Amino acid sequence: MTTELTDRVRSAVGAVTDPELRRPLSELDMLREITVHAGVADVGIALTIVGCPAADRIEREVRDAAAAVPGIDAVQVRVGVMSPDERRALTERLRGGRAAREMPFGPDSLTRVIAVTSGKGGVGKSTLTANLAVALAGRGLRVGLVDADVHGFSIPGLLGLVDADGLPPAPTRLDDLILPPVAYGVKVISIGMFLRRPGEDAAGAVAWRGPMLHRTVQQFLTDVHFGDLDVLLLDMPPGTGDVAISVGQLLPHADVLVVTTPQPAAADVAVRSGLVARQTGQHLIGVIENMAAMTLPDGTSLDLFGAGGGAEVAAALSTDADVPLLASVPLSSALRAGGDDGRPVVVSHPDDPAAQAIDAAAAALAARPRGLAGRALRLSV
Repeated sequence: MTTELTDRVRSAVGAVTDPELRRPLSELDMLREITVHAGVADVGIALTIVGCPAADRIEREVRDAAAAVPGIDAVQVRVGVMSPDERRALTERLRGGRAAREMPFGPDSLTRVIAVTSGKGGVGKSTLTANLAVALAGRGLRVGLVDADVHGFSIPGLLGLVDADGLPPAPTRLDDLILPPVAYGVKVISIGMFLRRPGEDAAGAVAWRGPMLHRTVQQFLTDVHFGDLDVLLLDMPPGTGDVAISVGQLLPHADVLVVTTPQPAAADVAVRSGLVARQTGQHLIGVIENMAAMTLPDGTSLDLFGAGGGAEVAAALSTDADVPLLASVPLSSALRAGGDDGRPVVVSHPDDPAAQAIDAAAAALAARPRGLAGRALRLSV
């Protein structure tokens, strides 16, 4: 009976998921000796690194899992750390045979890469990107998000990945792999997570030129362990500068989603960002109009920024192929407040008109997974 009870405890504990790697502890070889005596389960686990930020959560969930097994009256958890050899073996397993610094999102990848771009800043592109990512994850997709707006990073704050001082957490490093923090089911990486210095209560500013920007984006795509993703979103900086060119070089097969606001001043520049993406070989998949007309309590409509810009951008870009207007997102105080509070509107106020428009865009994107045509499939015999 003791052996059978021990096996049940091992099975229950092994099913606990590492919150950073998103895999069961049993698959990660994080279980150590487990014994049961007189109703007391003694459970050993090994964390990946010293000071693992998820240590308390893992220990708590291991304790709860073991205590939930019938016949267990008390649980003792012993927490250790993997040896360097165990860590190296885990790193190799996580790479899945891929060499270090090899691009996992190449032309043969099953992950659909979507770069969200705009011509001008201030059109709400980052807010829309964050909400789209959360909406896609809410539909059961595995989603990653790269904050490629290196100079104006804002994704961590929009997703609540900040501490009491408003600063993003430093990602966990597993040898030469970077484990992205997770918010609302989305794996996130941003340069803001690397800028905090000991003893300082503010993140540093980035004043880099082209080569450093290119290297940063490249590292985000190669050194961060996103695992198997259905969709990888890139929050692009506004305009058609160094990062847009780098992404075009690194991910020429990526899809591009253009964000604009209704007024012509934003729409005209948004068209240019779409044209540059097309010149690099990327595929334009749609336009989202933000800050569109909102309906006031008395039923009247407020066109604060005019009307029609999104449709104009879609029409201007529909020269070689149809580029649809996926959504027109109305002005929304809930959308703005959610960005300030780190609570995306698609989660905090799903009935808000802006949230419904964003979710409709996410539904359209989710309905068009990346196809297999023209790509090599790795088959094992």
